[in-house]
Amino acid sequence: MINNNPIGLFDSGIGGTSIWKEIHQLLPNEDTIYLADSKNAPYGEKSKEEIIQLSFKNTEFLLNQNCKLIVVACNTATTNAIKELRNKYNVPFIGIEPAIKPAALHSQTQKIGILATKGTLNSELFYKNIEQFQDIQIIEQIGFGLVELIENGKINSSEMKSLLLQYLTPMIESNIDYLVLGCSHYPYLIPQIKKILPNNIKIIDSGEAVAKQTKKIVTENVGLREIHKKSIQTFYSNTNPKVLAEILENYYSVIQKDF
Repeated sequence: MINNNPIGLFDSGIGGTSIWKEIHQLLPNEDTIYLADSKNAPYGEKSKEEIIQLSFKNTEFLLNQNCKLIVVACNTATTNAIKELRNKYNVPFIGIEPAIKPAALHSQTQKIGILATKGTLNSELFYKNIEQFQDIQIIEQIGFGLVELIENGKINSSEMKSLLLQYLTPMIESNIDYLVLGCSHYPYLIPQIKKILPNNIKIIDSGEAVAKQTKKIVTENVGLREIHKKSIQTFYSNTNPKVLAEILENYYSVIQKDF
């Protein structure tokens, strides 16, 4: 099946580019449109209703660009709004949730840590996911301030190091052997996190799993793009696009647009 329409992705800012990179690596011939709603970041501090309305707004922008599938490249938006999105719009949605299952299944200490936003950790979907792992101690930590620092290009700042030490030290002392990153912004912090964690603690994020699911749905249900010319990767930001361009290593230009 041939479908030349683009794949759409949205996030509360630049973090979902960590998901976009995994998808682009698996599906390099597909056109993509990425929407960074940095003006409203972080979603994790907003109410469920606000998150749903922002997700509707982002979806409608992408549907107006004829996207054939939408990746909700944001843990907070997925855990709070994916059900409403699927009920409202007639397009496939792929969400991103914290990778609790692989961490819980492989943990030797029966203790895992999760670093995520308040909106994700307080969501009904998150509670449903952890209910099935009663034998595992899950140490939750809200990453207050992390998204804001990433959005402002301060990944390697002293403030970032200080916050990560504050959040990760209790997990290390609790003897976790897996750390789950529950926000699509956080993979950009892995180099910083690795400097703090001992080598026996493994880090897990959802990017690869989301990319594989996207490839499966596009291939089996939606349709692949014809390979007759170079694919087009389009990025929109509703604030200063400089940080988004930098995170993309300036390989791609970013269009600043209010939405």
